[in-house]
Amino acid sequence: MSDTPENRQRQLWFHFLDVVLNIVIIVAIVAGIRTFLVSPFQVEGSSMTSTLEDNEYIIINKLAYYIGKPDRGEIVVFHPPGETRKYYVKRVIGLPGDRVILRGGYVHLQKAGEEKEHRLDELLYLDERNAGQTFRHPPGGGDFSEEVFIVPEGNYFLLGDNRQGSLDSRSFFAKDGTHVPYVSEEAIRGRVWFVALPITKIHAFGLVDYPL
Repeated sequence: MSDTPENRQRQLWFHFLDVVLNIVIIVAIVAGIRTFLVSPFQVEGSSMTSTLEDNEYIIINKLAYYIGKPDRGEIVVFHPPGETRKYYVKRVIGLPGDRVILRGGYVHLQKAGEEKEHRLDELLYLDERNAGQTFRHPPGGGDFSEEVFIVPEGNYFLLGDNRQGSLDSRSFFAKDGTHVPYVSEEAIRGRVWFVALPITKIHAFGLVDYPL
């Protein structure tokens, strides 16, 4: 092919279109990954202290809940009741059908379909300040009296690891003042996989093995 101005212009257009096509493909792949597989998320606030700290960057695994369901002890990112744009990060405590009892500063659990009640061993993730300090609403009010939650099907009961400073299932309210303690499965966007930043705190989260 002769090197005429017309051919050079045609080659330039082919090169331009090739670059644009590659950019479109890359953007589509990245969008697909962020939508269906993994996504970054910045922690805001201290509700998960000392497991997660303010301004840490975490990576959430979205695929986990496309092929499975949230499990007890997992840390999840979700929309709180009545919100579609705001995101929270908390820990799954009660599964559908569970009976969750707050009593004496501890979380007790009667698993779905079982009669035996267990006190959850949460020392794996609660620090000294929060162990045995799971109060009723308000979280920092010091009310140790018993409160019972029966988790409906398709919903979950979530608590922050900073039990005295977490807005969670104890404190979710609708605009009319109705207590809405449960988070629907559809509102849970992914499981926290690992801390990505700061580099000095990079680590992954494994499963919590409760002796139930």
